[in-house]
Amino acid sequence: MQDKKPSLFPSMKLVAIAALAGIFAGGVAVYMKEAGHGNGPGETAAIDCAPAAAAIARLSPLAIGQVAAFVPARQSQGLVLPAFKNGEGKDVKLSDFAGKVQLVNLWATWCVPCREEMPALNGLQKAMGGDKFQVTAINLDNGDDMTKPKDFLAQTKIDALTLYHDGGLNSFNTLKKAGVAMGLPASVLIDAKGCMLGAMNGPAAWESDDAKAMIKAAIGDGV
Repeated sequence: MQDKKPSLFPSMKLVAIAALAGIFAGGVAVYMKEAGHGNGPGETAAIDCAPAAAAIARLSPLAIGQVAAFVPARQSQGLVLPAFKNGEGKDVKLSDFAGKVQLVNLWATWCVPCREEMPALNGLQKAMGGDKFQVTAINLDNGDDMTKPKDFLAQTKIDALTLYHDGGLNSFNTLKKAGVAMGLPASVLIDAKGCMLGAMNGPAAWESDDAKAMIKAAIGDGV
C-alpha cells in the first residue's frame, strides 16, 4: 500500500535518518525492566503484561517499510516514567491515559531529527488520535521554561499534539537505564495497560500507511 502524501521527500528523509538507527539496533530485542517511579522510591509497574504478547505478535510483521527500525518487544513489562509536566505546569503520568494505546515520543527543540519528525507525529495524532490511541510527545528541553517548545509547536503548526515537558531528562534517563533509549528522538509503543510493545530509536514517517497499520495492530480492533 502506498502512502498518500503531498510530497514524498519528507518521509524519505526521515527513512534515511531512521535507517541509521535500524542498522545500529540491528535486530536487538527490546526488553523493559520494571523501573522505579520518580515520585517515590521502590514504586514499580505491577501490571500483568502477559496478554501483551498477542498484540506484539500482531504488529511484529508490520514493522516494515517506513517503520522498519521499530523493534518489537520480546518480553513486555509495564512502562513507568517519572511524572512530567503539561503545558500548565501540572504533573502528568502515563497512567493518566490508561485505556489508550500510546506512542510515547521523547524529543527536544535542539534535536534536528526530532524537529523533522514532529509533523509526522502530528499527522498520526490527527489521523488516529481518539479514545483508543494517542501520541504522548514529551519535550526534553532543559529547565522549567517551556517558551521554546511552545514557540516551536506554534511556528511549525503542530496543532494536534499536547505539549508535555520533562526539563530534568528523567524520562530519557529511565529509558536509557532500561536499555531502550540510545538518543533522540526515541519512541516507545505501549498498550492500554501500560505494557511495552516495542520501541524505536530515531525518527520515522509516523503519518505513513506503514505506521498506521502497525498502530491499528497494536490497538487490535481498529480505531
